[in-house]
Amino acid sequence: MQLPYRYLRLRLGHAGLLPTSKVAVAAWYVLGLDLLLFVLQKLLGLAKLSSGQSLGGWVTFLSFIVIVLFSILAFRWLKARLLWRLRNRLIVTYVFIGVIPVVMLVALALGSAYLFGGQFATFIVTSALNSELESLDAANAAIAHQLAASIQHSSGSQTAAIESLHKADKDWADRQICVWLNQKIILNNSLAGAPPTLPVRLKDSVHEVVRDHDKLFLRALKTVPVSGGSLSVLSSEPLDQRLLQHLAANLGEIALYEDLALQQVGSTQPSSSPGSSRAASPGKASNPKGDFVILDTGKGQPYVLRTDETKLTFIAGAVPPPARALDPQVLFATSVWVTDWDTGDASNPARISVQTRVSKLFERLFAAQGDFAPAAEFALLVAFVVFAVIEVTALWIGTHLTRTATGAVAELYDGTQHVNRGDFRHRIPVKSNDQIATLANSFNSMTASLEKLMEEQKEKQRLENELVIAQEVQAQLFPRHISQLASLEVHGFCRPARTVSGDYYDFLTLETDKLLLAVGDISGKGISAALLMATIHSAVRAYSVENIPVLRQPAAVGAAIGSGMMLASGLHGAEVSPGALLSLLNHQLYESTPAEKYATLFLGIYSGAERKLTYSNGGHLPPIIMSEDGAIRRLECGGMVVGLFDQRTYDESSVQLRRGDIFLAYSDGVTEPENDFGEFGEQRLIDLLRENRDLPLARISEIVTAAVDDWIGANEQPDDITLVLARAR
Repeated sequence: MQLPYRYLRLRLGHAGLLPTSKVAVAAWYVLGLDLLLFVLQKLLGLAKLSSGQSLGGWVTFLSFIVIVLFSILAFRWLKARLLWRLRNRLIVTYVFIGVIPVVMLVALALGSAYLFGGQFATFIVTSALNSELESLDAANAAIAHQLAASIQHSSGSQTAAIESLHKADKDWADRQICVWLNQKIILNNSLAGAPPTLPVRLKDSVHEVVRDHDKLFLRALKTVPVSGGSLSVLSSEPLDQRLLQHLAANLGEIALYEDLALQQVGSTQPSSSPGSSRAASPGKASNPKGDFVILDTGKGQPYVLRTDETKLTFIAGAVPPPARALDPQVLFATSVWVTDWDTGDASNPARISVQTRVSKLFERLFAAQGDFAPAAEFALLVAFVVFAVIEVTALWIGTHLTRTATGAVAELYDGTQHVNRGDFRHRIPVKSNDQIATLANSFNSMTASLEKLMEEQKEKQRLENELVIAQEVQAQLFPRHISQLASLEVHGFCRPARTVSGDYYDFLTLETDKLLLAVGDISGKGISAALLMATIHSAVRAYSVENIPVLRQPAAVGAAIGSGMMLASGLHGAEVSPGALLSLLNHQLYESTPAEKYATLFLGIYSGAERKLTYSNGGHLPPIIMSEDGAIRRLECGGMVVGLFDQRTYDESSVQLRRGDIFLAYSDGVTEPENDFGEFGEQRLIDLLRENRDLPLARISEIVTAAVDDWIGANEQPDDITLVLARAR
C-alpha cells in the first residue's frame, strides 16, 4: 500500500504538481472538501432530501475560496516562470517605467483631445442655438415695442408689417407671432395651428426652449405696458429639422433626442420608428411593444407613462468625409434645458448629439486666425513627430542596453554551467568596455585560475599518490622483524615530518652473535631525501656482506671502487669495518648525487661474544650510552658528513657494553624543535632516558615522542623524528 503512494508522490514531484507551500496544501484540501460537499449535495438532491439545499451555501463559499487560492498559486507560478530570466524582469520593469506611463499619457492626451473636440462641437451647436434664441428674443422685443407704440397711436400698420416680414425674410417664414392685449389674443399670424396658451406663470419677458404638446420650440415672450393694460408679444420658432439643418451646416450630423417621461394622451405619440410621430386615441395604449402605458391621474386628462428613456426626434446633416488619412470622427452629446410651457417643469431636457470630423473642428477653431492656422497645425505635427522620434529612440536605446546586459548575464550563466560541468577552458567573449566587460574578464580570469588550480590539484594528487607508494616502499625498507641477540635488546622508531622520511635506521644481523646498527639523517626533506635514504639503505646492506675486504686507506677505497674484479676477488672471511663502509658510501654518494646532497650516518657493529660495539660516526649527532648509574658516554669518533667531499677516511672506535647499559641514537628532529622557551635540547632527552630507563625500549620511545609533541604544541612537526635504542642484558 505504501509503495503506490510513494510512487504517486514521486511522479507528482517530478511533474511539479506536488504541493509544497502552505497555500498549495490549503488549496488542495479546500478543493477536496468542496468536491466532497458538492457530490453530497447532488446525492441528497437525488434523494429529494431538504438537507441537500443547505449545503449549497457552503459549496459556493468553498468554491470562492478555491478560486482565490488557486489564483494566488497561478500568480506565483507565472511570476516564477516569467520573471526567472533577467531579460523578462527588465522588460517588465521597462513596461512599468516607460511604456505604461507613455501609454497612459497618450491615452490621457487622446481622451482629453476627444473630450475637447466633442465639447467644442457641442459648444458650436449650443452657441448657435443660443444665438438663434437671442436673435428671436431681440426681434420679438422690437416687435413688442413697435406694436405698443402703434396701439398707443391707434394704428394698424404693424399687422401688415408682420405679414410682409414673413414673406420677405426666410428666417421668419416658420415663425409664429401671437399678441395678447390684456390676456386676450388679438393677433395670430400662423394659420397652420391654434395659438398657444399664455400661461399665467409668465409675468414678464422670457426666452427659452420650451416643450408644448410634445413639440420643441424656441420662444421669446415680451410683455410691455400699454394704456389700459399690458401687451404680450410671443415669437415662436419650431425646433425642427429645418433649424437643425441650419445648425449642421459646415459642421456634421446633428441628432435631437427628447427625454419624455410623461406625455398627454392625444398629443403626438412616438412610434417604433425613431423620429416619426402619430396620434394616439385617449384612454388606451397605442404601442404593442409596451414602450408606454396610459395612466389616469384623476384630473380628467390621462397621461402616458413612457418606459423607454429617449426618443430620436430629428436628425440633420451628414458626417463630412475625411480630409486626410488621420481624420477621425468625433461623436459627443450635450443637454439642452427644456421648460414645459404649461407647468414650467425643466426636469426633462433634450439631448443633442454632434458627429463630425477633427478637420471640421480645426476649420471652425482657426477660422478667425487666417494664415496662422496652417502654421499652428504644422507646429503641432512637428512636435508630434519629434516626440515620436524621441520615444522610438528611447525604446531602441533601452532595448539595446537591455540586450547588452541580459546577453552578458546569459553568457555568464552559460559560463557557470560550463564550470559546473568541469569545463574550465570556456571563456566569455568580451565585446565592450564597461563594468559588465570587467565582470566577464574577472570570470575569465577566475576560470583560468580554476583551470590552473585543477591542473595543479591533479598534479598534486598524482604526486600524493606517488608519495603514498613511496611511503609504502620506504616502510618496507625499515626493519619490520628485528632479530634480537641474547645479550642485546634493540628497538627503532621513525616518524616522518611529511609523507616520506629522510631519516634512516637499520638493524642487520651479520652472524649469529653480531648485529650492525645504522642511524642516519639525509639533507633536505621529501621525496629526494627518501630516495637518497633508499640508496644508503641498499648500499649499507650490500657492503655489509662478509666477503668485503677490510679497506682502511683512501687509496685502497678508490682502487676497490674502481675495479669490480678486486671487489669480487676480495679476502673471504674478513670482518666488515664501519670506517671502510663509510668511506665506500662517501665515495658513492659523492659521485652519484648533486654537490649539495649529503648525509650524516652512524654505523656500529655489536659483537655479542665480546659485548663490544665498534662504531664510526660520519657527522651524525653523537649517540649516547647511559650506564646503570646514569653516567653518559658519547660516541663521537669518526669523520665528517658522507657524500660532501671525496677521498675521506673515517676513524673507528670500540666501547664495551655492560649489563644494563642503554644505547640511544637519535636525529635532530628530536632535539631541535622549538617553542617560546627554546629548543627541546639534548639534556631534556637525557633526563627522560634517565627517568624511564627501566621501562621497555618501546615505552621509552613513546614517552620521548610524546614529550617532543607536547613541546611542539599545535605547530607543525618541523623534522623527522628517529630514535634507535639498545639495552645490554
